[in-house]
Amino acid sequence: MMRIVIGAAVASLVVSSAWAQQQTMRVRGTVERLDGPTLVIKTRDGEVKVNLTENAGVFGVAKASMADLKPGSFLSIGAMPQPDGSQRAIQVTVFAEVQRGTGEGHRPWDREPNSTMTNATVDTTVAGVDGQVLTVKYKDGEKKIVVPPSATILRYEVGDRNELKSGADIAIIRAVKKPDGTLETDRVNVGRGGVVPQ
Repeated sequence: MMRIVIGAAVASLVVSSAWAQQQTMRVRGTVERLDGPTLVIKTRDGEVKVNLTENAGVFGVAKASMADLKPGSFLSIGAMPQPDGSQRAIQVTVFAEVQRGTGEGHRPWDREPNSTMTNATVDTTVAGVDGQVLTVKYKDGEKKIVVPPSATILRYEVGDRNELKSGADIAIIRAVKKPDGTLETDRVNVGRGGVVPQ
């Protein structure tokens, strides 16, 4: 009986430990200061501190245009599914070349109910009645994306920690909650040219 109890306790510890390691949260706001490796951020809910890993990447988020959506570009596309099976883009972000392959695939997106996120490479692009029509490919499939004139088009640019100064608008997609309750990230997106990263 004792073995079963110990076995159950160990299994429970392993599961809860794995769950704790996977807990992530999105952090958005403005930089108050960078204190060594700790980024202090003013959010809607108050001050949040996030520790940057030693090799944390900083990426600028800048405005882009339809002309940047070229064959071979690796994109992140937030969209709504359409009755014909295509996706109507809400926001398209062109990844920096060093980010190629990041999050590749198609999955749900938390922006709006039923919205999707597709990270994929542009195969073809043609002008359509409702906007630019892209065929994008990822390792397990492909999608037809309609990019209407109303879609927000952005691009990531390699940056550095000097951009994390007071007042800068930032977004951290995945801040990992550590077992001691602290937050840590290996990437920060910072707005450029008036862009507020989401």
